[in-house]
Amino acid sequence: MTTPLPHTQQDIRRRNLSLVMHTVAAQGPLSRATVAGHIGLTRAAVSSLVDELVRGGLLVELGPEQPSGTVGRPGSALALGKRGPVGIGAEIGVDHLAVCAVDLCGKVRARATAEGSNRGRPPGPVLKELAELVRQVTDAARGSGLRPAGLAVAVPGLVARGTRTVVRAPNLDWTEVDLGAALPYSGELGVDNEANLGALAELWIGGDPAPQDFVHVSAEIGIGAAVVVEGRLLRGTHGFAGELGHVPVRPEGPRCPCGGRGCLEQYAGEEAVLRAAGLTARGNPIDLLADRAGGGDPAARRALRGAGAALGIALAGTVNLLDPQAVVLGGAQSRLAPWLLPSLERELTRRTADPARPSLVVSRLGSEGPLLGAAHSVVRAVLDDPAAYAAS
Repeated sequence: MTTPLPHTQQDIRRRNLSLVMHTVAAQGPLSRATVAGHIGLTRAAVSSLVDELVRGGLLVELGPEQPSGTVGRPGSALALGKRGPVGIGAEIGVDHLAVCAVDLCGKVRARATAEGSNRGRPPGPVLKELAELVRQVTDAARGSGLRPAGLAVAVPGLVARGTRTVVRAPNLDWTEVDLGAALPYSGELGVDNEANLGALAELWIGGDPAPQDFVHVSAEIGIGAAVVVEGRLLRGTHGFAGELGHVPVRPEGPRCPCGGRGCLEQYAGEEAVLRAAGLTARGNPIDLLADRAGGGDPAARRALRGAGAALGIALAGTVNLLDPQAVVLGGAQSRLAPWLLPSLERELTRRTADPARPSLVVSRLGSEGPLLGAAHSVVRAVLDDPAAYAAS
């Protein structure tokens, strides 16, 4: 998809402000002259843009660069402002709520969490509790001289494209919940599927270099997936692309809360793996499984092998269809990768047509991916249109 060309002088200036911000974000600190060289504008034009961004608190000047042997006075290095806008990210999990504030440099500046099951809780009390966590984080951010630029919420369910409505979240037992109406927040608010935001976090901050074509699997109590093609999230017509957890791997298998049978979640979801290992959930189930498997428990290892095989079966069709560069295992179960990946890779090898199979990558972000992706999505909005977020 091509970016539409700007039509007015104001549009051109907004685009150029964004180019400066993205260049400094990706490669800074940089001098004005270096920024001009990167984006193909004159030094005078870049200086005018930089002056506006510095006045708005989005960029700061760090002082003269170290001499590099070039002729002329050394330029002043530019960096993203650490006391400007922050992105507020929130996550509604089946067993927790979390909120964080991330500054333009990508640093988490405030955080609040609440543990406890949200399965079957009405949306009202959950969102009231989340709103209190958002208030705590925004107050802490403002106390540090930061300006919240907006809130993005990650949810474990289907979010209708272009809306803030959770159409269905089976593991919460929610249907048709409009977070825009139900969540008390006065600023810009976005809502997205947790796997989508985890994949975007992987794309933006997960590694260097990040793959541009990959399938991101976010496996916890439920299993979600997101597909990134040429650096862009593939959403599908209705915004529901990536429902890997409800791909049937054994059509005659047990009934799933979604109404189908033999879905992947019934074999590789957290509760299914605990059940297969003969374990009862207590404390952190992922820690329990990792401790048991790491200690050589045969039942835990067998259960994880089975989960990996089921993941491989479900992913094989996706890999054959899309030919991704990588499959990224994220979410809390990324910690279980040593015991999941061998059987997962074996099934992919058996079931994929192309001998040049995608690389299997374990996310460095793990269970933090959706929350960080939510906060960074707001940060990216600032970089994309800095004029809208500059201090007056």
